[in-house]
Amino acid sequence: MNAIFLGPPGTGKGTQAERISVELGIAHISTGEMFRQLANEGNPVGVEAKEKYWGKGNLVPDDLTIKLVKERLAKEDCKKGFILDGFPRTIPQAEALDKITKISKVIDIESSEEIIIKRLSNRRQCSKCKKIYGIDVPPKKEGICDICQGKLIQRDDDREEVIRDRLKVYEKQTKPLIKYYKEKLITVDGEQPIDKIKQDIIKAISLK
Repeated sequence: MNAIFLGPPGTGKGTQAERISVELGIAHISTGEMFRQLANEGNPVGVEAKEKYWGKGNLVPDDLTIKLVKERLAKEDCKKGFILDGFPRTIPQAEALDKITKISKVIDIESSEEIIIKRLSNRRQCSKCKKIYGIDVPPKKEGICDICQGKLIQRDDDREEVIRDRLKVYEKQTKPLIKYYKEKLITVDGEQPIDKIKQDIIKAISLK
């Protein structure tokens, strides 16, 4: 099972991809987290990506992203399958991905702009272990990670002004992928309770 999760930022792609990858025993690949990790490590590519692109709500150039994903898909844990979360984001990326591997299903998680802004502006990430918390999955103690007791912070790309820019970028550059993948596409309502969304996705990717 090689799947892609599509949808605007804030629709829960990452949360669902993480949960479903564990249930199915396949890799969860988040390009956003890969770039964030590089930036936190002080890697020049990661720092450049943050300062020039995703930190301002813009897309990282295709050549950098494609190279990163190709190397990741070659790793051992992807042989049983994977879920791509945050890639592809453009038609050229999708065309490049077609040359690297075959995709089984594409899940499009939909949600309104109002709900997306509410979710993302309230989202927090652990400064240590990087676990995400939000309206659907709040921490037990406000501002503190349940797992490692690290401080919860707001990511640069979760500020409201950046969210609105990200949504404009998605509409222009990523939404055309819905038509590109129309024969493999299954749409899921992203405004449902988190467990119901998961059930719908599991059912969708289980269909032949």
